[in-house]
Amino acid sequence: MRRVVVTGIGIICPIGIGVEEFWKNLLAGAVGIRRITQFDPSGFPAQLAGEVPPYRISDYVPKSYRKATKVMARDIELAMVAADGAFRDARLLTRAYAEKPEIDGMRFGCNIGAALISAELNELTAAMAVARDGDRLDLRKWGQEGMNQLTPLWLLKYLPNMLACHVTIVHELKGPSNTITCADASSHLAIGEAFRTIQRGDADMAICGGAESRINPMGIIRQCLLKRLNERDNDRPADACRPFDVDAAGMVVGEGGGLLILEEMDHARARGARIYAELAGFGAGQDTYRLTEPDPTGRSYARAITAALADAGTATQDVDCIVPHGIGIPSHDRAELEGLKRAFGEALPKIPAAPIKAQIGNLAAGCGVDAAAAVLSVHTGRIPPAINTRRQPDGAVLNVSAQLREKRVRVAVSTVYSLGGQNAALVFRAVDAG
Repeated sequence: MRRVVVTGIGIICPIGIGVEEFWKNLLAGAVGIRRITQFDPSGFPAQLAGEVPPYRISDYVPKSYRKATKVMARDIELAMVAADGAFRDARLLTRAYAEKPEIDGMRFGCNIGAALISAELNELTAAMAVARDGDRLDLRKWGQEGMNQLTPLWLLKYLPNMLACHVTIVHELKGPSNTITCADASSHLAIGEAFRTIQRGDADMAICGGAESRINPMGIIRQCLLKRLNERDNDRPADACRPFDVDAAGMVVGEGGGLLILEEMDHARARGARIYAELAGFGAGQDTYRLTEPDPTGRSYARAITAALADAGTATQDVDCIVPHGIGIPSHDRAELEGLKRAFGEALPKIPAAPIKAQIGNLAAGCGVDAAAAVLSVHTGRIPPAINTRRQPDGAVLNVSAQLREKRVRVAVSTVYSLGGQNAALVFRAVDAG
């Protein structure tokens, strides 16, 4: 079986743009959650989010492609920024940077996780006005008259597959490509598919992960209606997201993108690439308990982790770090904890855990950032702090610390689950630990 390694990381998230800034701030316990600035959140019960730092999309695409940025929703922009960072970090000259690329585009895949992209409200105003019938929306009028008020290219801005489309066009990647839309599990499932593509020989390299922004009035109201957001701590943003903590009051949404460059090991060594870690195992499963709640027993979540460990040929006692999903919704965190107990058994209290969403919020399809944190723990021997997990509920046994921990990390596991029941886990291993 062909072995697969990580040779590049691209990140844009609430605590930084680029792998170095992200990692420095994550280890320092910096928090990127604050009051929403992209629109006035005063009318919403939850007013906090993890917003990315300011950026100009024109800095991340070739000059010849800048006109296309007019049909890029924010989710697409986040993917483009992360992709640019990943290629540069891997020291790969693609068509975006050189007339004669140094990659074989036919052997380069692309798997990007995405989500339902919320439209900008000002783009819908005219269409909504035409379709209004008093206080109601007349769907017949919307179809017959309202949609004519939208710009002809409107849909191209909001199709989830456009993240992968723009990345592959700009960088001229012609290998196997796919878009995964499974909410928070999207990134990990996309990384897993890219992993299998390289393993079976259909590609030598791939860019994979995901991106999303839920910081949009429609995105926020959906989460509010589902009662998933923290509505209590609008005046305490630094403490708002508390994974696995008894005082957790709900999730804080975020935005960002995390993309990895995966590469067949011999291919990477032949070009002298820096290798961060080996992607040694992938597992996935489906929870059929309830659409809006995970199975409280954690069975399906545990199966995904167990499958990933088996795929990697790794025992639970050999795991040195876990980056759990940990979104701060009490019932979800309890279910996740049960799954972790099932998967790791007696080894769980001994394995350092690093839930990172207290610092960045839940990036949903952008949770490739979590996978990157696991990779960097292996590469640097540093485990990020769990800044807001101060007091765990009775029976909780996660090995967390409010301080950065330094130790040799030979194996790290990154896990996620989604609204809708998809579960996924990735096992990263130090190359000399195989």
